[in-house]
Parts: sequence; structure tokens; C-alpha cells
Amino acid sequence: MAAIRRTRGLVTAAVLAVVAALLLFASAVPRLPGNVMSLVETFLPWLGLAVPAGLVVAAVRRSVVAAAASLAVAAVWLAVFRTALPPAPEPGARDAGDMTVVQHNVSDENTSPSRVARILLGADPDVVALEELTESTLPAYRIALGRTHPHHATVGTVGLWSTYPLTDVARVDIRPRAVGDGWDRGLRAVVNGPRGKVATYVAHLPSVRLRASEGYATAWRDESARRLGVALSSERAAAVLVLGDLNGTAADRGLGPVMDQVRGSRGEFAFSWPADVPLARIDHVLARGGEVTTTWTLPATGSDHLPVAARVRF
Repeated sequence: MAAIRRTRGLVTAAVLAVVAALLLFASAVPRLPGNVMSLVETFLPWLGLAVPAGLVVAAVRRSVVAAAASLAVAAVWLAVFRTALPPAPEPGARDAGDMTVVQHNVSDENTSPSRVARILLGADPDVVALEELTESTLPAYRIALGRTHPHHATVGTVGLWSTYPLTDVARVDIRPRAVGDGWDRGLRAVVNGPRGKVATYVAHLPSVRLRASEGYATAWRDESARRLGVALSSERAAAVLVLGDLNGTAADRGLGPVMDQVRGSRGEFAFSWPADVPLARIDHVLARGGEVTTTWTLPATGSDHLPVAARVRF
């Protein structure tokens, strides 16, 4: 009987050991069929739910082993995500070198551009990037945002509004080869800010899907990310911003070509999708030659994404 008690919870402990290993070394796991690791990396913080589950099993089974394993995973989770636990600083008076930016997938089904603009402008942004603009809603966004952000540029379904002059506006080709012509979701423009020129990219990468035949289908998204990564690697500007719905989290290996070039703030979770129950931050403000110091989300706008605001120091 004593031997049985000592072995209680070993299976639970083994599962928790796998969770701890994933938290620490997910990026080292090779690609698996069905892109399983991209899916795991997308929701990596939520692996922490294994801790209360393990403690429940430990209590029911009266297992010291399961309890100890649960506490060990809790320690690992805290070590990995400790910087995201303190509340995000309240957006207050900005430093002289700060630029406030807002990034939002407005949804092509959103019927209230004026409400969207009101919420976005509440963050007092210098720059606003939008995705899923449509021919019918674009004029309304131009009016609503143009009063405070008179400099703007659009390419296809993405747009950029700025309080500072924009120059060198150009299309960025991030279209996967299998997608037909007319798919324009990449934009580059130079924001001529108070600290100099900032090469600013607005990008909307393809969506990902869970499919029975493919698993976590990310091929188009990954190809588009590679093309964006190539554009960023060729960028010679000293200061670079990337704003967009990248349809993946910073930890998702499919976004590696982009994340190798620019970085965001990892100090806050700032989950942006889905808007009703945010589970992941797939909308990003990323920088090179500057630091994204704070990231937070804004109230819902009627889109399936929450707007993401950030402070960037150049």
C-alpha cells in the first residue's frame, strides 16, 4: 500500500514535466506534423493552467508528487512570464523621445468607422495603422482621422495616418505566391517625426486555420512573414516601425523572419484577439533602432480584434 501511495500522481507529474519543458524550451522543439508547435507557441502563457489542474489532481489523489510538480511548473511559469505580471503603466505624460502609436484590424464587417476612430484617438496617438479597410469605409476613416492626423497613405486594405508628414510611400509585396493579384496588404512610408525619419511598415499577414487535413494551417502566413522579413532585412533606415495584424504571437516560430529584424514589448500580455475573450496578442507594434517601452489594449470597437497601443522611444 505504501508503494502505491508513493506512485500516486506520477502520470500527472510526467505531464507537468512536459509542460515545464515546453515553457522553457518550446523554440528548441523541431517542427512537428500539423504545425503543432506554432499552435503551442501561440497560446504558450495558457500552459500555466496546468498548475491549478495539477493541484486539483494532487488534492483528489492525495499525491505529494503531483503537488510538488505543480509548484515546480508554477515556478517555471513565473520565471518565464514574470515581466508580464505587473500592471502595465498607465499611459500618462510622454517623454520627449516618445511616439505613441495605435495598431488595429478594424474588421471589414465593422459598420461604425466614427466609433472606431473615437476609441483609437482616445490614446492620443501620433501614428495610427489600420487593416481590413474597405472601399466603402475608407472615406469615413479619412474624415474621422484626418482632422487630427492629416497625413495619410493607403495601399489596398491597409492604411497609415500620422500627425507628422509622410514621404516615400510604397507598396510592400508580401503576397503569397498562391494568392491572386489584387491582394495588397503591405505598406511602407517614412514618418518624418521630431526625432528624425522612421521607416514605418503596415502589414496584414494571412489568417491561419485549424484544418483536419493539415492541422494548424500557417503556410500562407509563414510565406508572407518571410517576404516581410526580407523587406525588413533590406531596410537601411536607422529607425524602423512595424505595425500590423501578423496573425501570430511573437513566440510563434512562423513569425521568426520578422521577429529576427524587429522587437516589441514583452512586458505586458496585451492580448488582442479575439476581442470578446482575448487569448493572444496577434496585433503588434515592433521596432528597430528604438524601444517599444509599453504596450496596452484599447476598448472594443466592434471588430474581432482589440486595438493595440504602444509607446516607442527613439
